[in-house]
Amino acid sequence: MTAHPPDPATHRPHPLHAGERVWPETNCYVDLWIGALHARGLEPLALLGFTVTQDFEGDQFTFFKPPLEDLETLYGLRVQELAIYDSVEAHVVEQLARRPGDGPEGGLVLVEVDGFHLPDTRGTSYGVTHVKTTVGITRLDPAARRMEYFHNAGFFTLDGADYDALFAAAAGPLFPYVEFVKPGGPALAGGALVTASLELLRRHLARRPAGNPVAAYRAAFPRHLDALLARPMAYFHLNAFNVLRQLGANFELLGAHVRWLDGPAEAAEACGVIAEGAKAMQFQLARAVARRKPVELGESFDRLERAYDTALGALVRRYG
Repeated sequence: MTAHPPDPATHRPHPLHAGERVWPETNCYVDLWIGALHARGLEPLALLGFTVTQDFEGDQFTFFKPPLEDLETLYGLRVQELAIYDSVEAHVVEQLARRPGDGPEGGLVLVEVDGFHLPDTRGTSYGVTHVKTTVGITRLDPAARRMEYFHNAGFFTLDGADYDALFAAAAGPLFPYVEFVKPGGPALAGGALVTASLELLRRHLARRPAGNPVAAYRAAFPRHLDALLARPMAYFHLNAFNVLRQLGANFELLGAHVRWLDGPAEAAEACGVIAEGAKAMQFQLARAVARRKPVELGESFDRLERAYDTALGALVRRYG
């Protein structure tokens, strides 16, 4: 008897998406994988060593995403781009039918969609603003106009008029970027999973930024602040998502990864300082932008820079 994919009605989020976390949501791609792996009985905490490679890219912190080779190494999952030449619905149905089931081999198709049509974003983008985001579809029924999907920190159902609007938008004029997931080997577990995760962390540490990315952001901050004070509040929200949220969420996940590995306590604690400090800085900036007044964040930058050096230094000493 074929098992069914996870059920939105019974899905329970991973602790990484618990409400008491500093950043319960990170970015759509990482959150999607946390939820999808957890729903299939796999441990997403093993995946997060790549977060040590985050850098400041001049206008943003790296939009951190799990490397596809890490997903295959740890979980035996191969992620491939899906060429779209028919309707998106037809291709998704085809791929999901090839890999039914609720285990690691269960079907998953990742589709870039417009958040304007996603009811789970009510209060942010739903019916308000057009924004690109990625969903992980596990079940699609065109006849019933119903879709089940992972998005951000949850697992949801979409149907009716929302279904029609979502796929009408996906029909053109340009097809969306789509990936599909297929099994490539067995998932690791127990000691083998920990060993492989540690080896990936060592490789990623060798790829870490040459300098302190918080210091790089500090050097660019005056021009960021000028732009924030000169533009509408909507621009602040876009900037905050791509700068401080990516920084803070990245290091909160790194801290969770270090604790899962039973790694250096000082590294995990320093990651927490960055996560909390980035959130506090975001609030300070929001107030400054609302009042149209400059803000001095020297002490905040000092704490974040020291915490970064502490976290990466402890990890390099232990694993580098």
